[in-house]
Amino acid sequence: MGMTMTQKILAAHAGKAEVHAGELIMARLDLVLGNDITTPVAIGEFPKFGRQAVFDREKIALVPDHFAPNKDIKAATQCATMRCFAKAQQIKNYFEVGHDCGVEHALLPEKGLVTAGDCIIGADSHTCTYGAVGAFSTGVGSTDMACGMATGETWFRVPGAIKVTVTGRFRPHVSGKDLILHLIGLIGVDGARYMSLEFAGEGLSALTMDDRFTIANMAIEAGAKNGIFPVDAATREYLASHGAKAPVVYAADEDAVYEREVKIDLDTLEPTVAFPHLPENTRPIGDAGDIKIDQVVIGSCTNGRIGDMRIAAEIIRGKKVHPDVRCIVIPATQRVWLEAAREGLLEIFAEAGCVVSTPTCGPCLGGYMGILAKGEKCVATTNRNFVGRMGHVESEIYLASPAVAAASAIAGRIVAP
Repeated sequence: MGMTMTQKILAAHAGKAEVHAGELIMARLDLVLGNDITTPVAIGEFPKFGRQAVFDREKIALVPDHFAPNKDIKAATQCATMRCFAKAQQIKNYFEVGHDCGVEHALLPEKGLVTAGDCIIGADSHTCTYGAVGAFSTGVGSTDMACGMATGETWFRVPGAIKVTVTGRFRPHVSGKDLILHLIGLIGVDGARYMSLEFAGEGLSALTMDDRFTIANMAIEAGAKNGIFPVDAATREYLASHGAKAPVVYAADEDAVYEREVKIDLDTLEPTVAFPHLPENTRPIGDAGDIKIDQVVIGSCTNGRIGDMRIAAEIIRGKKVHPDVRCIVIPATQRVWLEAAREGLLEIFAEAGCVVSTPTCGPCLGGYMGILAKGEKCVATTNRNFVGRMGHVESEIYLASPAVAAASAIAGRIVAP
């Protein structure tokens, strides 16, 4: 019986010739990730594993990004706890605010810390992002993070898989965000529960690396254990240009077993919006109706890369944000911020009436930099629109691409670019 791409990576890291869906394994880890919310809990659990030092100070990454720069005393305490642990353990990949900082899932690929064939865990659900470069990566709890830091291993139940076959080419103003929202709308928020979303098909050549990161990032919104893309020329070019270690390339067997196959034709895909209060509540932009909005957020680990900034700036250039709308732009990393500044994108945003932030998760998880009041509506390029996710429980979040978000900021209501 053949194996999927994910199963091959897990088998290699478990020291096994093969693994199968449902099997429990112990696997060695190439990277363990934590942020300022989850790492302090893991630090508290770390001594219980009987280790004085982390298993490898170069294979731990700690990123203060959720409530950083610190928004209050509690946030400052959390960041200080992580900072002190990083110094005491001499952890190489600790990224301080202002010093090559950024939102973790945009930052790690940018820094070349993830590569094809890796096995990665992170105490954050969107750790599945790194499947874009052909890695197995998944979110875990803080106790599992502590175990990973201490031992360099953790346990997995080998996931089954859904094959997502992509054909065609995107039409103008359609992107990876529309693809993943469409897919979640098709299968639901639990449609891939504890399975791997494995992407295939000739249409993948039309996807930029930014598209792939966005899609893999939101695999968790379909309940998936991970999302993963095959390694192609675009992947290799990205990894080489970001100084990642040599990739180890795995490909699914021809007789790999899938729970089901979902086919998506990019030629027919429209800009897509997820209405409150679940990512599965999707509609093509033509069916959105007349929804007036109060706020737009362009950024996050889902859509805060330089390509996203360029798309938004192209639409906003020379225009003004609607007077009833607050538009908040958050480049995902310091490098993205600097590139956007050098290209004049930040000036375009500022002249249009946008607020441009330092890299942070900010309002995505209801942190700060754009919390919603009762009854307010927001179009966001973030990944979740649960009740109260960005503020008041009676506020509303509409998930969309940077193109739709930018156009909506100008119009004051949800519109196509």
